Amino acid sequence: MYKYAFNRILVRNPGYTTPMWNFNNTYQTLPKLFYTPQNPTAVPRPQAVILNKPLAESLRLAESDLQAEVLGGNQLPVGAQPLAQAYAGHQFGHFTMLGDGRAILLGEHFSPSEKPFISDKTDKFTRGFSVPTGEKYEKYDIQLKGAGPTVYSRNGDGRAALAPMLREYIISEAMHALEIPTTRSLAVVSTGEQIIREKPLQGAVLTRVAASHIRVGTFEFAAAFGEPSDVRSLADYTINRHFPAIIDTENKYILLLREVVQRQAALIAKWQSAGFIHGVMNTDNMSICGETIDYGPCAFMDVYSPDTVFSSIDKNGRYAYGNQPKIALWNLARFAESLLSILHKESHKATEIAQAEIEKFDRLFRNERLKNMRGKLGIFSDNPEEEDEFLIDELLQLMQDTAADYTNTFRALTLDLRHTEFLQWNEKWQNRLHRQGKTSGQVQALMKSRNPAVIPRNHRVEAALQAAENGDFAVLQKLLQILAAPYEYNQEQEQYAQPPDPGVCYKTYCGT
Repeated sequence: MYKYAFNRILVRNPGYTTPMWNFNNTYQTLPKLFYTPQNPTAVPRPQAVILNKPLAESLRLAESDLQAEVLGGNQLPVGAQPLAQAYAGHQFGHFTMLGDGRAILLGEHFSPSEKPFISDKTDKFTRGFSVPTGEKYEKYDIQLKGAGPTVYSRNGDGRAALAPMLREYIISEAMHALEIPTTRSLAVVSTGEQIIREKPLQGAVLTRVAASHIRVGTFEFAAAFGEPSDVRSLADYTINRHFPAIIDTENKYILLLREVVQRQAALIAKWQSAGFIHGVMNTDNMSICGETIDYGPCAFMDVYSPDTVFSSIDKNGRYAYGNQPKIALWNLARFAESLLSILHKESHKATEIAQAEIEKFDRLFRNERLKNMRGKLGIFSDNPEEEDEFLIDELLQLMQDTAADYTNTFRALTLDLRHTEFLQWNEKWQNRLHRQGKTSGQVQALMKSRNPAVIPRNHRVEAALQAAENGDFAVLQKLLQILAAPYEYNQEQEQYAQPPDPGVCYKTYCGT
């Protein structure tokens, strides 16, 4: 049974539905500048700590496809051609060469999908894989994080610790349940070895699933260390992979920039709406396809404050909650700069085009933010008013002035549409709700769909991780169960909705 799991045929025949890995390796159609073939480094005693069964089922994988020997990097599934991706990035505003220092891309897994991710125009990117007639497939990167050093490791050990990998699992799956675009976690495997940080820690490997790992930093790398032809190759690949509708358009590189700007505006607006703080919005941590990626120093706010920071190294608050939209715009400007050589043959015209597209971000973000925040207050988008933005900002200012909990304030408003706090503001809100002509039931239903009853509270996550490090995974499993349904508003969620004790200070760290 075990041996059979890694020797099944790669090509899926029409009508064949047995779970299996279906790998392709289209990233290797790019110039070799962009990657280095790299096998994972074997580990002593891989053991599955947690498997994401719902995600596995959606990928059409069985437990036999998820052996610890594979997820720990000791054995490769059929069809995988592992590599480490090269990229660069602006880290805290400073440009540097980076790359996958501890992550190995096994390949791209094709999985049946309801949406037409692969079109006839992208057949050259499906070579080696038989796509059944009439079926729709979606492609996902399968990456092992903590799988050993690569040529891009910069003297790092290429490993990861158990707690941070479990933390990424918790937060990324919570983000998915909150309907925020995100990479996802398929599994965490302990390695049976210790890694050295400030102290010896249990080693682990995370299996990450992403639409792709193409970053703003990937384009920066191409522009800085390659030729214009390399930028063009990467842009063509990205369009084929993520934006097939624009493949045959006359100005496809302008439209690529436009699409990325739109997706980032929508993503950051969702972050802000949920009170999520990424922590380190370096350009290498911004995905071109608009997914949240790299859950290192990140967390959800408890007390509302735009100055909230969760990275221990962000001394000046560059990546604070309130700065996230501005940083996203700055990052997108770096992306636009990397495309200048292919936007127009005349440099001044290319700059004008890039500037025009980047300037659309503020309006796009503002519209997305208003849409999200209106929903959180039960205001339907079919009847907007100019005063809505003032109503929203006034509430946020009151929350900041009174050190109110961000999530629980909206939760309280949802449960009691005539909440007694912030009396003057509440009267304005009630008048606004009355003017839209919706019933209280309709208003509450909308608010329940936009305001989570629970988020992954820092103190709850830490409690789960500490228990897991001591061999007790029941706390972790229960937390994941609660976070999987954040909009249910059931009694079981009550204790998980409680904020931490006053004065508790929490930060997360890079490179763990």
